[in-house]
Amino acid sequence: MLFAIDIASRKVEILGAAVNPGGAWMEQIARNLLDVVDGFLLGKRYVLTDRDPLYTDGFREILKQGGVKVLRLPAKSPNPNAFAERFVLSVKTECLNRIVPLGEAHLRRAITEFMQHYHQERNHQGIDNALIAGHADVNGTGKVVRRGRLGGLLGFYHREAA
Repeated sequence: MLFAIDIASRKVEILGAAVNPGGAWMEQIARNLLDVVDGFLLGKRYVLTDRDPLYTDGFREILKQGGVKVLRLPAKSPNPNAFAERFVLSVKTECLNRIVPLGEAHLRRAITEFMQHYHQERNHQGIDNALIAGHADVNGTGKVVRRGRLGGLLGFYHREAA
């Protein structure tokens, strides 16, 4: 799974999944990132990447032509990549370590459900415990109920309408 994260908003986009990704796949990912309608990098000037060989010269060149400067992180430096490392830890501990994926389709469904939970239901300490998308009804007077995802693996508590 390849993902991108907007550090300011904490919004995460799953860019794709491949068993054997290669240069051509990564170049298509770069074109998708720059899509003029809904590309993740619209309005962005920089993208940080680690030193994985998948970020080929072709990938970097496509982004450069699109006006996005690629900044490669220093080798063996987990701290500059802390936001991505934290997201990976979240998806593993809250979801993937608790299930046994029964194939690619099952894995994709679990990731899709986690992403909906991550954006719409999970509060984030780095942005003052706010939700990335949506809003929590903290002043409501209705009964507090739990909504579950993935068979109850992921949970979200909210107030019913009064």
